[in-house]
Amino acid sequence: MKSVLKSCTAIAVALTFSGQAPAQDMLQSLGAGEGEVNIIAWPGYIERGETDKSYDWVTGFEKETGCKVNVKTAATSDEMVALMNEGGFDLVTASGDASLRLVAGKRVQPINLDLIPSWKTVDERLQNAPWFTVDGVHYGVPYQWGPNVLMYNTNVFKEAPKSWNVVFEPMDLPDGKPNKGRIQAYDGPIHIADAANYLMAHKPELGIKSPYELNEDQYKAALDLLRVQRTLAGRYWHDAMIQVDDFKNEGVVASGSWPFQVNLLAAEKQPVASTIPEEGATGWADTTMMHVDSPHPNCAYMWMEHSLSPKVQGDLAAWFGSNPAVPAACKGNELLTDEGCKTNGFEDFEKIKFWRTPVAKCEQGECVPYYRWVSDYIGVIGGR
Repeated sequence: MKSVLKSCTAIAVALTFSGQAPAQDMLQSLGAGEGEVNIIAWPGYIERGETDKSYDWVTGFEKETGCKVNVKTAATSDEMVALMNEGGFDLVTASGDASLRLVAGKRVQPINLDLIPSWKTVDERLQNAPWFTVDGVHYGVPYQWGPNVLMYNTNVFKEAPKSWNVVFEPMDLPDGKPNKGRIQAYDGPIHIADAANYLMAHKPELGIKSPYELNEDQYKAALDLLRVQRTLAGRYWHDAMIQVDDFKNEGVVASGSWPFQVNLLAAEKQPVASTIPEEGATGWADTTMMHVDSPHPNCAYMWMEHSLSPKVQGDLAAWFGSNPAVPAACKGNELLTDEGCKTNGFEDFEKIKFWRTPVAKCEQGECVPYYRWVSDYIGVIGGR
């Protein structure tokens, strides 16, 4: 079994939202494309048919607009924030634990929705979501959303695990062998929210109302649970493809994951499946956001409009195992099929606790801010 990673890809960013970031000037009219667009994206989010020729929403866009799509894959939200801070990019597919950091850090600009005709087709549940809408100003357009699932080996688990306890607490699994060394955890401080979500169900006396709003006692309990998990985890994963390999070749049998990895393994006829256990799940609602100093703003707007087409949304949802931001994509898509949205949990929106950036001021008063999550999670992974 490969040894546990000793470092985390997180970057410490202290945030306060005592006042909201002022709006930068937005583009007022669309001009000619600049010839290319540079996008930071999650693995599997922007495909040009290289893995499977059926999944290609880049080639047609390039031919139609003359904008060459350059993609930089990022494995964590913290990596995305770091890349946006460096600059040189036009767009990023940011999750909710990064999007408000980018707004507060003035790394992204408001979006002129008048330049995106397909905005009116976006799911109403997402149109004004608080992870990218600040004081009524929209800092992006929704892309996809979904849950963080529990992926498991079906040779070990003849029935789907009912609880996340298989990755948080020491135990023998259904094959009679211990889970130690055979489970994984996510290499990102936002994983603290997964522990908090588990504690919401199993230690109600802690009074946790949101896994992203934790007072000192609640936060300590989550860290203590993660220190137990540290003794069990064979690897902290952040690279989706490495996790796929670990399930195939390294004896990993259970881990929090994304539907993307589940789909890849299932396509190879590996013995894997996924479930959302009884405690529920955290999840992600990703937003295409535009850098404040975008070098190719016209191509960027063209891509945002393209990304909201029902064909792109449906093909992507089929490929990643996610849910489209445009409900019209749920019908008539050959790859997704008319049952695909239901299969991917389109009706479970209200059950998912979507990633958010933890801040110091919260509904219960004082909460542990994100920079503490970053430094403390690095300590957990390091065995402290």
